Amino acid sequence: MKHFNRKMVAAMALYIVVLLTSQFALLYLADASLWLRTLIVLMPMIPVCLFCWAIVRDMRRLDEMYLRIQFEALGFAFAASALLTFSYGFLENVGAPHIPWLWVWPVMGLTWMIGLRIAKRRYQ
Repeated sequence: MKHFNRKMVAAMALYIVVLLTSQFALLYLADASLWLRTLIVLMPMIPVCLFCWAIVRDMRRLDEMYLRIQFEALGFAFAASALLTFSYGFLENVGAPHIPWLWVWPVMGLTWMIGLRIAKRRYQ
């Protein structure tokens, strides 16, 4: 698990560096072509792909019990994040402030962590 945590921290640190770099690059290259700006704005997706790859790779190494815990946590995260994002989407129709799509993944990550706590407690 320590090896997995190191990979996750490294991927998140790389994400932060690439994200900040791309945002500063966009400020200085505001007059650049659409293709260049598109490439720059999508650069943070490279560390996100590494993050996802680390998760999938780690899940392939889990024993049956922990895999079941992860499965239940992901099921909870899927349902809870769908409920939250759909509910807020309906609230936007009656005047709630618009929240960008960028917030969907953090909601999913947070609900996954909550689901992990619930599932782990269930199997103790």
